[in-house]
Order: sequence, then structure tokens, then C-alpha cells
Amino acid sequence: MRYVSSRGGAESVDFEGALFSGYATDGGLFMPDKIPVLDYTTLHKWSTFSYPDLVKQLCSIYISSELIPKADLNDLIDRAFSRFRHKDVVHLSRLKNDLNVLELWHGVTYAFKDLSLSCTGQFLQYFLKKKKLHITVLVGTSGDTGSAAIESVRGEMNVDIFVLLPHGLCSQVQELQMTTVVEENVHVFLAEGNSDEIDEPIKELFADEDFSRRHNLLSLNSINWSRILVQIAHYFYAYFRCVPSMDATPLPTVEIIVPTGGGGNLTAGCIAKKMGLPIELVAAVNDNDVIHKTVQHGDFSLSGSVKPTLASAMDIQEPYNMERIFWLLSGSDSHLVKHLMEKFYADKEVKLPGELHKELSRALRSCSVSDEEIVHTMRRCWEENHYLLCPHTAIAVCYHYKHSSCHPSISRCCFAPASPVKFKDAVLKADLSLEVSSEISALEEMETRSSILKRDEDWAKILRHQIEAVAKQRRSMLD
Repeated sequence: MRYVSSRGGAESVDFEGALFSGYATDGGLFMPDKIPVLDYTTLHKWSTFSYPDLVKQLCSIYISSELIPKADLNDLIDRAFSRFRHKDVVHLSRLKNDLNVLELWHGVTYAFKDLSLSCTGQFLQYFLKKKKLHITVLVGTSGDTGSAAIESVRGEMNVDIFVLLPHGLCSQVQELQMTTVVEENVHVFLAEGNSDEIDEPIKELFADEDFSRRHNLLSLNSINWSRILVQIAHYFYAYFRCVPSMDATPLPTVEIIVPTGGGGNLTAGCIAKKMGLPIELVAAVNDNDVIHKTVQHGDFSLSGSVKPTLASAMDIQEPYNMERIFWLLSGSDSHLVKHLMEKFYADKEVKLPGELHKELSRALRSCSVSDEEIVHTMRRCWEENHYLLCPHTAIAVCYHYKHSSCHPSISRCCFAPASPVKFKDAVLKADLSLEVSSEISALEEMETRSSILKRDEDWAKILRHQIEAVAKQRRSMLD
């Protein structure tokens, strides 16, 4: 399996190359050069597999056994999931009114990103230890990615991780999960800006090829292909748990509602669909509705600024993984994708060509959910089921409630990307109470460490200086 840039101007790489590259050299995102279609027999066989087994099967398709032998790959994945609280790693809750909620948040940081990042961390260590390399991970986060990325590499002295988060715009728990990790290789920055603004200095450093190469810069945001790869398993697991029967021909369709910000999880769903999984996808967003406008009207444009919402991890105006979705739906037309994305980043708006918009509308349905609707949905789900939703999950469930009478013969699954324990303010706004685990309560008593990036400072310059200083310190320790 080789990986090519969505913009067509970079040489293809193997999985290791895609893992360590982040962006391709032409600014594009790596995608597999072919997506295999699974036959009925394979789907039937996979339908009995556990979640970890599905991850192993999918990874063995997209990672050459010459790079990671199958036994090693299985061992890495088992190690990745060893810290999850639920015996099944993920869990499907079946609630009233045909509401199925797939809980993807049983990892260390109580968010779905633990699933992909725990595996990515293992893949990185596998290659780093073989080659005795040191890398510098640079991450911008709107909430959950930062803490999951930190947990995947904390204490590893062949990795230094620098995390930028928007100060005051994440939940208190999200922020504490990052700032309380007082490890030598963890460097957290609280920036006086929003989630899109913190991406700018990161892009600047990655664009400096000499600096990037010298410090082995790597991103663990969902630009990294390994994140997308692991997330494909969510869709197979959801399908097999929600499909009425695996004996029907053709196999029945299952509708999957995906709360989304940057579009990485949504991209994984589009790939699962391309692989032959009979699913329909719904992109569910908050008031930052770029993806919704794109699906509905072909209008891929910013709305001016990021709106703070109760679903803070999805407060994003630039859903960069739409580039991958455009590539998938345009028949891998890298020339078109390059033109669209360069125009989008230059003008902050682009109108999709008619044919691409038609394909996007066929591939995805979408909805935008307000804070008021989030609160109402959280209350209703509690009243009907005594089941507490996080505000992001509530966005998916809101769609389910609104469309419960449509297509009653089709099963539906709502993805739950995070636990409500991370979003106390949203729970209180819904007039609900929260039982907080001792793990989460302990965060408030722990020592914290972070640096402030003030609005009027040159964030890229500060990061550059800090990375250089840490690199110098690492070299002196080796001498």
C-alpha cells in the first residue's frame, strides 16, 4: 500500500512515510493510493469480531507486513487498548425510541481520540526505537486532541510534544487534562486566541522545510493518516452492532450520525463506505456550520469567526479534512483538489463545482444544531433514559430525534465522541447533575504547568525558540 498526496505534487510514500510526514510536501494530505472493496463473505466474517480485532484487520490492509509484521502489529494494538476502562474498548448503549449510542470515550482522557492516538503512539514508538530517532510533535487542539496526544507519548524521551490550546475556550477538565501532565517531554501553551488562530503558527513552522526537517516535526492532529485509519473501525463496529441481520441480500443499510469538527472521523466514514460497508453518513455540526453549508449548498466558506458553543471541541471554522473527502468523491482528482484548497486558504471561500457538490450531497446528509437544541436534547435523553449525553453527542442525538419518523426501517447509530464528565458547564446548563469520577476530581488538586501566548506576541517565533531550546537540552544530555 502506497500513500499519495491529495494535491498530486508529492512523491508517494509507504505507511511509515505517511505516519512521520503529517502534511505532504505539496501541502496536501496523504491518502491510500487504492481503497479495497470488501466482499460479502469478508463482511460476514468480520461481523463477529471485537473492536480491537476490527482495528487489527483494517490496519493489516493499510500497513504492509514488511513494515510491521502482523504479530507485531497485533501486539501494538493490544498494548494501545490496554488502558481503556471498558472491557470491549467501545460500547453500544441501546436506548428508547430506537436510539443507539456508540460510546467511543472509554480511554484515558474520556474522548474518542484516545482510540486512534493510543495506536498512533504505539506505531511511532515501533519505528523510533528501531531507528533511534527523536521527533518533535506539534499539536493545535480545540479540546480533546491535545490531551489524547499527550497521553500517547508522555514520558517517552524520544518524543517532545508541544501543544497549543485556546485559553478559556476549552472546558476546565479538558484544559486540566493537559496542564497537569508535568513531564519533561510535555510542553503546553495557553494561547489568547481561538482554535483556528492557533493553527497558524503551527502551519508556519511546518512550512519551514529546513526547520521542520532539522527537528523532525510531526503532527498528531487528524491530518495524520494513522488517525484516520484507526477510526475506520468505528464504522464497521457500529454497523455490525446495529444491522438487523447479516443474512439479508443485499445487506441492510445503517445510518451513522457523526458529530464533527475537523472532519477526520467523517473522512474515516467515507472510506468505510468506499470499502463496501452499507452505511449512510450524517455530518452533525454545531453553530460553526461550514461543513453543513458545504453539503447543503456547495458553499465551502468561512463564517467570519469561530463561535464559542457548548460543544467546544467542534468550534472549528477550517475543517481541513474536507480536502480528503473532496479527493475521495472527485475520483482522486488531485488537480481539482489543489485548485479548490489553494483558493479556499487564499480567499476563505470557494464554490464547489456542480458535479462535486452532487457527489457530496449523495455521500453525506448534514445538520447544524444550536446550543439551545443541545440543552433540550440532553434533557430529553435524560428524562427518557436516565442517560447523560455530552454536548457533542447531543448534536447527533438531536438529529435522531428530529428524524425518528423518517425511514423507520433503517437502523441508526449516533457516535458519542466524549464523556459528559468533561463538560460540567453544559450539563449544568441542561439543569442536570453529574457524577464525577475520582480520576476527574483529582485533576483540580494536581500541580499544573503551562506557558501563556499573548495575543500581541509572535507565536511562531516563541514556539521556534522553545523547540530549539529543548533540542539543545536533549543534545547536551546525549553528549
